[in-house]
Amino acid sequence: MDSGAISRLAAIRERILSAHARFGAPPESVELVAVSKTFAADEIVPFLEAGQRVFGENRVQEANDKWPGLRERFPDVKLHLIGPLQTNKAREAVALFDVIETVDRDKLAGVLAAEMARAGRPLPCFVQVNIGLEDQKAGIAPAETVAFVERCRTEHGLEIVGLMCIPPDGVPPGPYFAHLATLGRAAGVQNLSMGMSGDFETGIAMGATHVRVGSALFGHRPAQV
Repeated sequence: MDSGAISRLAAIRERILSAHARFGAPPESVELVAVSKTFAADEIVPFLEAGQRVFGENRVQEANDKWPGLRERFPDVKLHLIGPLQTNKAREAVALFDVIETVDRDKLAGVLAAEMARAGRPLPCFVQVNIGLEDQKAGIAPAETVAFVERCRTEHGLEIVGLMCIPPDGVPPGPYFAHLATLGRAAGVQNLSMGMSGDFETGIAMGATHVRVGSALFGHRPAQV
């Protein structure tokens, strides 16, 4: 077993527990989503062997290339899609993933609902919020979030369990996480996916239920083409 993976995983889990205790965050616990995008199956195995079971991937095809084999060995894995989803990949995504964190438009919500019904596999979903209103990032605008969550539930029949965001780079993330928490309360969702390797403790301080940690676990991320 890889001692480096064990120690890094233990250190991140300890920081999560410490932040949760220090800030007295409302969720009973915080789920670590290990972001394994761009890393090969053999680099993920040590973390699986160390007990990590929740992972995040950005791309449907990349995940499909490596996770079916890993799941044969570790069938209790839960896989989150945390990258933008094209509607033409919805069928594959519904078959492969256990949670979709990036619902951000009505067309996608409708296609996902249809694919889930076809497959008989309803999945919990998060709505991705473009919390900083950045042109280069996906997500629904904050002002439209509550109404969009309602449409996803009532018109499309999706199970929306939370909100997800990526704050702008280079500025303190706290106000953006606080805004997402406010939107979550207004939308009546229980989960908030916010915080990555550099800011997950701030996310926990603001009420995160899920943190997405990649480089702090896996190290430097290979360039993705």
